[in-house]
Amino acid sequence: MLSAIDAQRYEVIPVGITRHGAFVLAGDEVRNYHFDSGNMPEVVDNGTRVIWPDSVDDHELRVTEGGATRSLGTVDIVFPILHGPFGEDGTIQGMLELYSLPYVGSGVLASSLGMDKHFAKTVIAQAGIAVAPWRTVTDLDWANRPDTVRAVVTQLGLPVFVKPARAGSSVGVTKVKTAADLDAAMTAALAEDTRVLIEATIIGREIECAVLQDRPGKPTRASVAGEIVVRGREFYDFDAKYLDAPGIDLVCPADLTADELAELQRLSVRAFEAIGGAGLARVDFFLMDAPAAGSDASAPSRFVLNEINTMPGFTPISMFPRCWQETGLAYPDLIDELIQVARAHRGR
Repeated sequence: MLSAIDAQRYEVIPVGITRHGAFVLAGDEVRNYHFDSGNMPEVVDNGTRVIWPDSVDDHELRVTEGGATRSLGTVDIVFPILHGPFGEDGTIQGMLELYSLPYVGSGVLASSLGMDKHFAKTVIAQAGIAVAPWRTVTDLDWANRPDTVRAVVTQLGLPVFVKPARAGSSVGVTKVKTAADLDAAMTAALAEDTRVLIEATIIGREIECAVLQDRPGKPTRASVAGEIVVRGREFYDFDAKYLDAPGIDLVCPADLTADELAELQRLSVRAFEAIGGAGLARVDFFLMDAPAAGSDASAPSRFVLNEINTMPGFTPISMFPRCWQETGLAYPDLIDELIQVARAHRGR
C-alpha cells in the first residue's frame, strides 16, 4: 500500500506496533517488507515512541527520538492496516475514537462483530442470511466436559472445521476429518482464543465479494465476484493466503450468471449493513447446488455466508483489491477512495 498510495496527494506517517505494544515511527524498511515463510516481517523497536494527541482538539502526532521530541504534523486520517486481535477487533478503533481521530474502516461495534465469528454469525443469521451450522465451546468446556464437545462434533457430522472465535487469516483453523483429529485441532484453536467454533462443513464453491461504502446518502457498492478454487489443499489456509503456497487458484471474476452475481452482491451489502459496517469489507460465501437452510424464506438463496472481514488483506494476491481491480477500480484509486469516503463520513 505504501508503494501504491499517491505520494503527490498524501504525506504518509508510517506507525508500527512492536510485539510488546510500543508505537514506533517506522523507517524505510517497511517499504521493503515482503512475506517469507522463513523470515516473516516484524516491526522492531528502534527506540522511537510515537505520542498520540493529548486531547480531542489536537490532532498533532509527535515522536520522541534520542531524548528529543518533535512534531510529525497534524493527522487528517488514520488507515489502520491491521489484522487480528487488537487490530481489527474494535480496540484500536476505540483508541482512535477517544482521540477523535478520523480513520478508515468500521467502527468499534462492527469491527468487534466482524472479528468474533460467533456473534457475527448470530447477527447475520438474524438478518435472514444463511450461515453454516455451528456450536461455540470454551476452553473450560474442553477442560471439564470434553465428552460434551465430542458430542457436538457427532451432532454436526464429520468433517467439521475447528476455528478460534476471534482470530483471523485462518490462524489456528483445522479441518477435522476423524474423531482422533479433534484433540490436536482444539489445542491449535485454543492457542489463539478461549472460545472455539465447531462448524459443519459446507460443500460448495467458495465465492467472495468486496464491499465499499460510498459517500453519505449514496448506496454501498459491491464488486464482481472472486472464487477460491482449492486444488490439493484441505482449505484456503494462511500459507495460501499470504505466502502464495501451491494448491489454490484465485479466479476473478468468478464464473457466475448475472442472477447469481446480483444475489451475491445483494447479500454482501446486506451482511455489511447488518453488522453496521463502514468503509470496506470482504464477504465470503459458499455457493451450494440447492437453496440453503436458514436463508430468508421469502427469498431463498443458494449462498451460505462463511465470514465477513472488516479489514481484508491488501497484498498483491489478496482478493479484495483484485475484485475491485476487475470491477474497474485500480489499486491506487482504491486506496484513495477509502480515504476520501472515510473523510466524507467523518465530516458529518
